[in-house]
Amino acid sequence: MLYQNTQSLSRKQQVLQRLFTQCLRSRSMVFSNKDVKQVAAQVGFGNPFDVTKVDTREILPPSIIRRGFCLAHLGQGKHCFIRELKHWYHDFEPIGADETFEWRYRKSLLNDLDRGEASTLSLVLNQRVLHDFIYEDVVASPKVYIPGRTRTDLGYWVGKTFLTAKNQQLEMDLVLEYQGTVTVLEAKNRFVSNFAIY
Repeated sequence: MLYQNTQSLSRKQQVLQRLFTQCLRSRSMVFSNKDVKQVAAQVGFGNPFDVTKVDTREILPPSIIRRGFCLAHLGQGKHCFIRELKHWYHDFEPIGADETFEWRYRKSLLNDLDRGEASTLSLVLNQRVLHDFIYEDVVASPKVYIPGRTRTDLGYWVGKTFLTAKNQQLEMDLVLEYQGTVTVLEAKNRFVSNFAIY
């Protein structure tokens, strides 16, 4: 049984653990938003829409991590546990002292107005930090696509597992296109040791 030590788990982890146990029992690793809402209500987790957002490995309960599973979105309110944990998250490499340098900052009127993710992306774009980091050219002139959400059908491999997502909603914080290369940026307002790369 996987319900041991639930006191040490966050409520979100308790919901994930119960969903995982239900999937193992039913021998189907697919579950729906309806299942999430039911289990979240049982556990007392107030935001069922947040349950399936698992950006970092540490959000998963240890029982799921030990078995090598992660959580994939299939679109249309469906999700699935897949045994591809080792391919799902990228561990960020340490940044050496020889890889850092002081950036010449030019204060702007709106830079200190907000500390959100969009504001951070605006700052590093306007200060040409992204130009230097991505293109190694501070005068590069990429096309900028404003953050937004779109829906699309996707098919992609994660390790040895092929996933098909129907009418999947995608949220992109910032998209740049330069000389035929598209770069999708995700911003976070905290430091994490790993991040989902699906």
